[in-house]
Amino acid sequence: MACCRWNRAEAEDVLQTAYLKILEGRARFAGRSTFATWLFGVVRKTASERRRRAWRRELIRMRRADELVPDAGPTPDLSVESEQLRRELSLLPRRQGEVLHLVFYNDLSIGEAAEVMGVSLGTARTHYERGKSRLRERLGSRHDA
Repeated sequence: MACCRWNRAEAEDVLQTAYLKILEGRARFAGRSTFATWLFGVVRKTASERRRRAWRRELIRMRRADELVPDAGPTPDLSVESEQLRRELSLLPRRQGEVLHLVFYNDLSIGEAAEVMGVSLGTARTHYERGKSRLRERLGSRHDA
């Protein structure tokens, strides 16, 4: 869900496309990591490819129409607290939100999250700590108000 900006329909499409890549042999497990880490990597890369294609299509469409089109994606039906946390995670820089989601919600270690994200362990640790600090500050300021 984090790779798809919490858009459930898009996440389902990305997951199905990732499964097809695996079934068709376009993504192969080489055993250099755990299966879960590899699978999250396939899903992350598939989501990234999908976003890039959608961005290109949108850019072409905007150039043709010469106007901006607002994003009106559906939001999932979540509790107020979950919705607030989701919103705050989406406001973090992309890598910070991604590493937090992989560690907190997918029970990956920071090292496994680094493999999924395609970054070094040190980079993942930096994004994890900065993301946690920002999230703590943002959520703390919301509750103090």
